[in-house]
Amino acid sequence: MKSLLALVFAVTTLQAATSTDWPRFLGPTGAAILAESKVPLKWSDSENIVWKAEMPGPGSSSPIVFGDKIFITCWTGYGDKEGANDISKLTRHLICLNRADGKVQWDAKVPSAVEEDPWRGFITEHGYATHTPVTDGERVYVFFGKSGALAFDMAGKQLWQTSCGTSSGQRRWGSAASPIIHGDLLIVNANDESQTIFGLDKKSGKVAWKAEGDFGMAYGTPNIIKRDGVDDLVIAVPQEIWGMNPENGKLRWYAAHGLTGNVSPSVIPGDGVAYIFGGFPSTRSVAVKIGGKGDTTANAILWDSNTSSYVPTPILKDGHLYVVNDQGFAICIDAKTGQDVYRERVIIGARGGGKPFYASPVLIGDKLVCVSRRDGAYIIAAKPKFELIGSNVFSLDKSQFHGTPAVSGDQLFLRSDKAVYCVGTK
Repeated sequence: MKSLLALVFAVTTLQAATSTDWPRFLGPTGAAILAESKVPLKWSDSENIVWKAEMPGPGSSSPIVFGDKIFITCWTGYGDKEGANDISKLTRHLICLNRADGKVQWDAKVPSAVEEDPWRGFITEHGYATHTPVTDGERVYVFFGKSGALAFDMAGKQLWQTSCGTSSGQRRWGSAASPIIHGDLLIVNANDESQTIFGLDKKSGKVAWKAEGDFGMAYGTPNIIKRDGVDDLVIAVPQEIWGMNPENGKLRWYAAHGLTGNVSPSVIPGDGVAYIFGGFPSTRSVAVKIGGKGDTTANAILWDSNTSSYVPTPILKDGHLYVVNDQGFAICIDAKTGQDVYRERVIIGARGGGKPFYASPVLIGDKLVCVSRRDGAYIIAAKPKFELIGSNVFSLDKSQFHGTPAVSGDQLFLRSDKAVYCVGTK
């Protein structure tokens, strides 16, 4: 009886310790929502900073959290600083930080397996470490574009490396989608490298299935959406949304949504509905009823709007969609009708020019944390009436902030091209 009680206590303690993990891009369910937290929503270089960890190089990926570990990627050797012009020296890093103090526990370096797209054009906007890692608590997985998908144990030992293609899209923009885990599979959207979605055995790295198609500008991270007790692997590609069987990659249903060009935001899961944002040269948003069989276009499209976001993935809360888009407008859309509730400018004349927001918002309770690229983070009330609560700036860090924050317990983790920050109460 004593040993049984000890086992129950151990399991209960483990569950409690991991209940606030942020193990993947946009959090545990890909919705970027934490229902409750005491994270301080006011910070600066000296206020509510638990620690700051300098990074060896830049990156656009997001931090993830598991237990006492923070994982983050970056790159060095090429394009990361003045004079770094030798593409053969490009190296990615998967770094593990101690959650308590931000100190580096290990730094796994991965040289490029093949020559990458050169440092010019749109590559300079996001770089070579854009995909966010994912972990199941036993291993941590990364996708490094043409260098493939890799698995590491929690001590930083590389376990396997699998190529997911070495091609380039016509525009040579690189890729950005993050891997996700479903059961025993690591699912990778290698749109730029091979126009293929891979299901990899997460223990061995062997290809369990692959789904090939003409979807070369789908930059969003796939998501698992449950409907009627069935798990669908859902991804928005140019012109269509696909619902696939995550166990074998076979297409179950699809619908034409009409968004052209590149689709960068991830699909937002709702109750039997998926919301799609993005497109180019004009951005739009669409609500799609998920499920069915084959071509469901005729009955699937619920609404279509010209209000949208180019890169950040919106938040769905209480029947409303919220985001600060690439033009610097905070927008709120009625999720049932697609009608604008408000559209308010947050940034006028963003520092450095260009699109002011790449990071997606994170919802903490009833407040949105929206991190801009160069002008700080904006705290906005998640309600159908616009309210800017405040803004926070690290005045000593003039680099870009591209990564979406991670939230775990009462701490918020931010990354810039220079550092990772832990925001919390000391």
